[in-house]
Amino acid sequence: MSESYAFIGLGHLGGNLAASLIRNGFAVTVFDRDPAAVERLVALGATAANSPAEAAARAGNAITCLPSPKVSEAVLAGPGGLLEGLPEGGSWIEMSTNGRDEIVRLAALASAKGIDTLECPVTGGVHLAAVGKITALVGGNAALYARHRPAIEAMCAKSFLMGPVGSAAVIKVITNMLAFIHLVAAGEALMLARQGGLDLAQSYHAIVASSGNSFVHETESQLILNGSYDIGFTVDLALKDLGFALAMAEQSGVPLDLASRVNAIFEQGKAAYGGSAWSTQIVKLLEDAVGTDLRAPGFPAKLEV
Repeated sequence: MSESYAFIGLGHLGGNLAASLIRNGFAVTVFDRDPAAVERLVALGATAANSPAEAAARAGNAITCLPSPKVSEAVLAGPGGLLEGLPEGGSWIEMSTNGRDEIVRLAALASAKGIDTLECPVTGGVHLAAVGKITALVGGNAALYARHRPAIEAMCAKSFLMGPVGSAAVIKVITNMLAFIHLVAAGEALMLARQGGLDLAQSYHAIVASSGNSFVHETESQLILNGSYDIGFTVDLALKDLGFALAMAEQSGVPLDLASRVNAIFEQGKAAYGGSAWSTQIVKLLEDAVGTDLRAPGFPAKLEV
């Protein structure tokens, strides 16, 4: 018999992950502060709960996908939180992005109540989550990973057990740091092509087929060329993740020249466009500085798989 899950946090990413669980036959009880997000999942077959505690008590296991460690802690250990509802021996699967110190501390709070923690942040983008093809980075006990692997594989095409709790946070922060560096680099590359008089669509395809290609160029450059920038991920979230990387670097004595510069660029972007702007819009700083946009026909407003 498959496990049942409470799913807390039904935003751009969490809503798609929860939908994948439902689509694959899992019993899912949902909670989110946004009633419309809950309604979307109930229409797919989820059951609604009035609090994280109620959802967790019904399911016996809980999955969270939340915007910050502060929110994760409130949902886990605050009034009406998961620790009030999860039974001893239940599991908390944390799919939010945290720093290593945060997830280790939160896992200790859960452990004190007899709850096992599996950290399971995902990488690849909302468009891959929508079709169950995103990648999971897992930290925790190998037996616990095996127990919940069917659910993880229902949501994710690939999963990597990185080591104990805290390990996935490290690799997740690294992958996001690389993505933001690649995004700024892709924007600079496209602008050089534009100012060099090249056809931007042809330039996009040439870069994809070159040694300079990246996953971010293949995906997010399309949204830049369309002009929508709609990646489903905000500047504030990018700054949160870059902050984790810079804090980790400071603790371990690694000078991060590129990440520090990219962090400063994202701070500029927040000042110019607001923290709720899509992270891909960071390239607009370059468009504004040069006084020209990076548009080409034939590219989608949203990524499709």
